[in-house]
Amino acid sequence: MDVKYINPFIESFTDVMPQLGFDNVKMGALNTKGNEVTGSGIIIVLGIVGTVRGNVVYMIDTESAKQIASTMMGGAPVDELDEMANSALSELTNMLTATAATCFSNSGITIDISTPTMLQGVNMSINMTSEQTVGVQLLADDIPIEINISLED
Repeated sequence: MDVKYINPFIESFTDVMPQLGFDNVKMGALNTKGNEVTGSGIIIVLGIVGTVRGNVVYMIDTESAKQIASTMMGGAPVDELDEMANSALSELTNMLTATAATCFSNSGITIDISTPTMLQGVNMSINMTSEQTVGVQLLADDIPIEINISLED
């Protein structure tokens, strides 16, 4: 997969997260995977159509999801992932992906995104749209979020 499809997501993360109250935002590990990704906790899937098509899957472990939702809700304690916390997490992925779509547009690539679909569970498996997926670990105040990107022309 071309790096030009990865950079908009990294750029959007480093742009959006500080606006939501996260001070230290950085990139962690980058790895390639096949067309199947697995994870536990919160998985949020968004489809992408346009000049490129595919999907992006955000993976956050449960405790990290609680921390992120708490920060997004002004520091209110989040002891469980209730409807309000889940809504905040879905909105986060929507904001990140929409900002990435703007980055794509600025480089001449037009895309549209679907609404987020959230899954919660253990050892979940998602089939991605292309044979190669790039996983990017991003950290917001040392809270890990993994973005799995599967796009093709």
